[in-house]
Amino acid sequence: MAIKTVLQYKFNILNMLYKRIGYVLILFMTFIVVANAQNKEAIKHNTAKSKVIFFDDFNGKQLDRLKWNVEITGMHVNNELQAYVDSAKTIYVENNCLVLQPDYSPGFVTKDGQKFDFISGRINTKSKFDFKYGTAEAKIKVTDGAGLWPAWWILGSGMWPETGEIDIMEYIGEKDWVSAAVHGQGYSGETPFVNRLYFTANNDATKWHIYAVDWTPDSLIFKYDGMPMFRVTKKMTDNYGKWCFDNYKYLILNFAVGGVYPAKINAVKTPYYGLPTTTLNAIKDHKAKMYVDWVKVTQTDF
Repeated sequence: MAIKTVLQYKFNILNMLYKRIGYVLILFMTFIVVANAQNKEAIKHNTAKSKVIFFDDFNGKQLDRLKWNVEITGMHVNNELQAYVDSAKTIYVENNCLVLQPDYSPGFVTKDGQKFDFISGRINTKSKFDFKYGTAEAKIKVTDGAGLWPAWWILGSGMWPETGEIDIMEYIGEKDWVSAAVHGQGYSGETPFVNRLYFTANNDATKWHIYAVDWTPDSLIFKYDGMPMFRVTKKMTDNYGKWCFDNYKYLILNFAVGGVYPAKINAVKTPYYGLPTTTLNAIKDHKAKMYVDWVKVTQTDF
């Protein structure tokens, strides 16, 4: 009886060890399977090819007209104070950066006979470059001044807002924040799709930042300095109207002055709508500027 008991005990010990070894083997094999799957996904990600389809670092002596059009005012919107002109006063390259700069020019008359006290710059890539889906980004800094309204955005070529507008960055002179917005049919103007990013005190809008949007068939993810700050999806816009972001769009950089958006925030009515005296003096002193270090659009193929 004693011998049988010892043998049975040894058998039970061995059986328990085999079971534990089996469990370890199962866990090990599971780990191998998961690791292989993760490795394959990593390899897929690493082999994805990001292709730059547009790039300008403004390293020439002047704006590259093969890439950009200079807009001249024809339609006046948002009660803005400026007329857009093709002038070295308002659009130029300096220290390998594009500079857009409003200028105080009292009594300037546009081609349609309207008078403005300010001129400024606006450029776009219409008919020279457009794209559908990808990442559009630009490295930008602006100067301080309530009522200044520089922007970096994307627009469809057809009727507005049916063909959609993607505002990657708008600044209205509140240097602690900038905003992103989306406009389409049923959600334009006072759009429900707008969001701000507030900067830290030592890194406000007057410092360099990279403003980007990742555009896919069913979402727009806005990123500032690589960090997501706002997302708009097709399902979200379906609550208001048609998704207007499945067509080709072109790039725009412009510098507006005053108008409804700044005035809505700063409540200034004099000396100009949305533009206080301090900013008027900054424009007169040629201190109101938007600097663009580079603009890039990439697409990823898997």
